[in-house]
Amino acid sequence: MIPTMILFGLVFGRWWKLAIATGAVLWPAILVFTGVIDVADVLGVAALGALNTAAGVAVHQAALWLVRAIRRDRPAPVSS
Repeated sequence: MIPTMILFGLVFGRWWKLAIATGAVLWPAILVFTGVIDVADVLGVAALGALNTAAGVAVHQAALWLVRAIRRDRPAPVSS
């Protein structure tokens, strides 16, 4: 179930602040509504949801940085 939030971070990593905040709210909500945890455990699970989402966001941002670095190194096309 943890890869769910990592995937969420990968998909929505462009908007990293919103993605991490949403992950911290969405993950405990999913677990409470499915009966996996009690309401008393929400705070710790919210932190884990934010961390897992942040891991996905970090991969997304690293890939974005790499693509931008590669594009910047290409020479400009020469028009004839």
